[in-house]
Amino acid sequence: MLLRKSSRVLDSPGSSSSSLVQPQGMWASPSSSVAQGDAEMGSLPASGVPDVLDLSSSEDGGGSDSGSDFEDTLWKGGKRGTRTPLSCTLTAKRPRKDASRDGGSLAERNQEPSNLFEVVRLAKSAMESVVDDWLESYKQNKEAGFLELVNFFIRSCGCKGVVTPEMFRKQQNSEIIQQLTEQFDEDSAEYPLVLTTQPWRKFQVGFCELVTVLVRRCQYSIIYDEYLMDTLISLLTGLSDSQVRAFRHTSTLAAMKLMTALVRVALGVSLHKDNNQRQYEAERNKGPSRRATDKLEALLEKRRELQEQQEEIENMMNAIFKGVFVHRYRDVVPEIRAICIEEMGNWMQSYSASFLTDSYLKYIGWTLHDKQREVRLKCLKALQGLYRSREMAARMELFTSRFKGRMVSMVLDKESDVGVEAIKLLTLILQNMEEMLTDEDCEAIYPVVYASNRALAAAAGEFLYRKQFDLDWEAVKEKGRRGGSRDFFRLLLAFFIESELHEHAAYLVDSLWDCAAPLLKDWDGLTHLLLEESLEEAGWGDQQENALIEILVSSMRQATEGKPPVGRGPGKKVLSARERKALEDDREKLTQYLIPLLPQLLAKFSADAEKVVLLLAAPCYFNLSLYSSGRLEKYLEQLLAQLREVVEKHTCQEVLEAASQALYVLCNPEFTFYSRVDLARSCLVDALTDKFQQEVAELLQVSYLDEDEVYSMAATLKRISVLHNAHDLTPWQLYEPCSLLLQRAVDTGEVPKQVLGGLSGSQEPGRLLTVGTQVVIPIMTCVHFSILWDLAHVSDTVPAQELLALKRKVASFCSLCQSCLNDMDSSVREQAFVLLSDLLLVFSPQLTRGEREALELLVYRPEVALQSQLAGFLMDHVFNHAELVGSDEEDSEGKIERLHQRRNLLAGFCKLIIYNVLELSAASDVFKHYAKFYKDYGDIIKETLSRARQIDRDEWARTLLLSLQQLLTELLLQQGPDAVYSKAFLEIRDLARRFSMFFSLHQLHNRQALVALHKAGIKFAFQEPAPSGSELGPLNLPFLEVLSEFSPRLLRPDKKLLLSYLEQTCQARLSPQQRGKAWNPLLTYRRSLRSLDDMGSDASRIAAPRPRRRPSAAAKRRRLDDSSQRGDSSLQLSSRLETPTLTSTVLKRGHQPGSPAQLQEEEGSELDFVQSQPWFSSQRSRESPSQQQLRVPRSASRPGLGSRMDRLSLMEEEEEMVIQEESSDEEDPQGLDRPLIHSHSSQGDQLRDLFDSTILGIEDP
Repeated sequence: MLLRKSSRVLDSPGSSSSSLVQPQGMWASPSSSVAQGDAEMGSLPASGVPDVLDLSSSEDGGGSDSGSDFEDTLWKGGKRGTRTPLSCTLTAKRPRKDASRDGGSLAERNQEPSNLFEVVRLAKSAMESVVDDWLESYKQNKEAGFLELVNFFIRSCGCKGVVTPEMFRKQQNSEIIQQLTEQFDEDSAEYPLVLTTQPWRKFQVGFCELVTVLVRRCQYSIIYDEYLMDTLISLLTGLSDSQVRAFRHTSTLAAMKLMTALVRVALGVSLHKDNNQRQYEAERNKGPSRRATDKLEALLEKRRELQEQQEEIENMMNAIFKGVFVHRYRDVVPEIRAICIEEMGNWMQSYSASFLTDSYLKYIGWTLHDKQREVRLKCLKALQGLYRSREMAARMELFTSRFKGRMVSMVLDKESDVGVEAIKLLTLILQNMEEMLTDEDCEAIYPVVYASNRALAAAAGEFLYRKQFDLDWEAVKEKGRRGGSRDFFRLLLAFFIESELHEHAAYLVDSLWDCAAPLLKDWDGLTHLLLEESLEEAGWGDQQENALIEILVSSMRQATEGKPPVGRGPGKKVLSARERKALEDDREKLTQYLIPLLPQLLAKFSADAEKVVLLLAAPCYFNLSLYSSGRLEKYLEQLLAQLREVVEKHTCQEVLEAASQALYVLCNPEFTFYSRVDLARSCLVDALTDKFQQEVAELLQVSYLDEDEVYSMAATLKRISVLHNAHDLTPWQLYEPCSLLLQRAVDTGEVPKQVLGGLSGSQEPGRLLTVGTQVVIPIMTCVHFSILWDLAHVSDTVPAQELLALKRKVASFCSLCQSCLNDMDSSVREQAFVLLSDLLLVFSPQLTRGEREALELLVYRPEVALQSQLAGFLMDHVFNHAELVGSDEEDSEGKIERLHQRRNLLAGFCKLIIYNVLELSAASDVFKHYAKFYKDYGDIIKETLSRARQIDRDEWARTLLLSLQQLLTELLLQQGPDAVYSKAFLEIRDLARRFSMFFSLHQLHNRQALVALHKAGIKFAFQEPAPSGSELGPLNLPFLEVLSEFSPRLLRPDKKLLLSYLEQTCQARLSPQQRGKAWNPLLTYRRSLRSLDDMGSDASRIAAPRPRRRPSAAAKRRRLDDSSQRGDSSLQLSSRLETPTLTSTVLKRGHQPGSPAQLQEEEGSELDFVQSQPWFSSQRSRESPSQQQLRVPRSASRPGLGSRMDRLSLMEEEEEMVIQEESSDEEDPQGLDRPLIHSHSSQGDQLRDLFDSTILGIEDP
């Protein structure tokens, strides 16, 4: 059972003891020959370092997944010799029968583990002292000490069994492992390495540390005793080939950590050997008189000793590599694959002279295609450690050229953290192997700077910076700071504008912030660049200026808030004290730079609305207290003057809102300069209101206005309405004139007529209507804000008369808006609807919440006519296909904007329902469009359905029923009795099915409401009697088919109750002649209410679902372990791809299966490797009995009633299966990952599931 001299065991006959099997070529799959690999890869130069380790799997040593062949070869040298008896015998305590699955109970059921396991688990002693104590016991009795170590690994697997001295003496490794497998606790899927509680995480660290320290303490003597390491490697190799996941996982981790420690020892031996060689050469080169013969002999003896040690370590590592790594790096468990790849990366970094060759790099390259995120991450991180060194990167040119395409494609991986690591890896390649990345490769990474994920965008930003903006700083110093900034911003603008990837610079600034923040925070250079007059001479036009200003404002926001832009996340939730201090320092700096320059920038670009909007956002990021503390009031005066000039010059909504917001930020009573800003604001409002009062007086006196006067009034009203939003203009008493003007416009229509009459006849009608709109909409907005500011002034001590006066204002304004809902202009109607929705919501019963019962007088409840008009507006403007589709000439951006407006209208109406402003029954006008407009408004309607269910389940169910009744009534009126055969009737049934899904969860809570829904539906179906002489039954009888969609959600007792109620209704509503009629809707509904056991027909037996047993823990484990195999089996039929099909990226497309004759195997071995993986191998899909039942031949179902009934039964079965699968998915997989073994399967068939058929050369039948 022991490993003898590895040179005798592993080396082929005729080879020297120091020569090892040459690894396969990089492009050869594990089943390919060495010659094929060398032919495809070419000859790789041998390393110049003498006696370099070269470990890998040969065709004989690594061609099989089975560890038995390796073990048989291992023990051909003879049987184990006799051993010294143990001084003491380790026994296992009887395990507890009721062991639970949690980590604490796992420790409890291991009450008497080996001392070593207990010490490592408790983690109360230093690992060096623990290993030293064990070494002392091992030196005294090798067998007893080794048994303690063996049982430590067995207990670390979570196994109850113990290896006794009797077993160790008389049984082979395979027999011991088989006996331990039988003693393994199959009721639990947990073992120490997968537990996540804090004590077991510490144990996992201690486990790895124990193996490392053990080798380090034994590196000079004990590891060469031909007992400890050889026997331990043999045991770990056998365990790693076990079918039990816990054995495989734990032993693989131990073997890989053992290999890593041996690599460090081998590196030390190699260094000692090199030093010895140099000493020997130096001594031999001395003259004969100075040469010391004894020293030369000692050096030669030391060299032979080091050579033997190196050969011993080579054989140990070769045994681990071929016995464990070659098989387990493609294990079905992703954690095991990740361990192998991670440790291989450590080997390459520690001992690059031996392991950093293409023969080993190919394993990492192949595993880049792994379907599991964790494994791909380990591959990328391992490669990052290699490419970080320029010397190592220079030796990976062949590997880089072969797998560069896969690395670039991983940038768009479906897992964002994998994409982040892929970009970091490409950044390292860019730094150390820049010539390897072409422009096409880089262009595939540039768009990621606009990704929604913050980490991914930041990684792409660093790559972009290194490639495009990493300037020669020596040249920058010669130009000066501003010269360097000019070059950086010139390159940044060129990328932003010429790439045409995005139109918002805030995302680009955020992506570059981590690597180029000092340059982006050069606000002094940015502002001086904008103020220079030579920009046009340098070729910088209006587009460059806009982009530069946007970059300036974005950098200000980023420096002061430290948050990513809207739509990008996740951002950092909590900032540390140091980060908050840095943000405040940046705010101070930018304020000092920009306070003197902002008025100049506004003055220069005051005529450009787009630039002004951006610049007016700057005060929001200032430390405004510096205006007073820094004695900078003169710049404040200049800023206020520019704000007034902007308001008076522009009528654009965005500019006015930006100016109002900037003025609001400055008008803070906490600042000492508040009086100055308030005075400037008062002067501005005085000028606007005086002008407005004068224009209103003229409008009410004269019969017409000319065009300039109309536009002047519209502009003044627009400025006032925007200011009224953020500022309290109540002292100027704008409500009365605005209300009077709006009342006159609504009552007489004179305002629009006078506007139209005052214009010349040559103007277009659309323009004339727009002018009227520009007057009416600001008037409505001013009145709306006046009411809201009055409400803001209300307190608990306000007299009732004032409350009633405010309520009269609300009622009057609602009446005016209701009249505007019938206006000719759509924008006026939409504005009236929005203002009505907001005002009704503010003055709803929610107003009295929070100990504000005194405001009960202000609660305004809309009348029935207003509710109906709001619902009618919704039908005309939101659920209108003609308006939603629009014209073909309209661009996509315009369509998206119109859809956004309609979504806002729908959301406003739904809020009125949710907050009890409108009756819940009013929601029927919304709910009935759930299926038809699901693409545009599905999320809003679904949320409304959920919220309405929480308010009142019974009323909510009645509203759903009302929606369906309305749709059926409209359909019958339009198409008559034949409507049941139309597509529209199927759409109603589909809507009912969607509604029924809301009753799936919390069935006990929904039980009463669902039964009431069925009863009301039955009443509706028999409400209208059948016409005399008609054979079709009652007019609404088809509604029973719609109602049958809700039957699967009923409990069995309720089905019997409703079936009885249905029969009673039929007796009461139908005549004796009609009761015997076999109407399809009635039969369908009856069938849906009957239990499957009572149906009795053959068709029902075919469609009836068989009772599903809860899958056992072992079956669930097998299903989960095999899911990756079955899930990707169809990928082998896909057409030829550039990369292997085991690719998990965001850009997945549907697979087009083709015939086997059309498939072409890719040259090389990468695709062979992928297809040979256990998780990728093609296996037959195992169907559950219920799935097989669903495959009912079409000929078995009869047309008409029978087929309809069969569909209903199949629907019920499918829904029950979905619920059962969802409940089963919530449970964690348990047990061991043994393959699914059928009673009729042979042992050979079982082995095909365990091992790779491609490697073994077995063809699937």
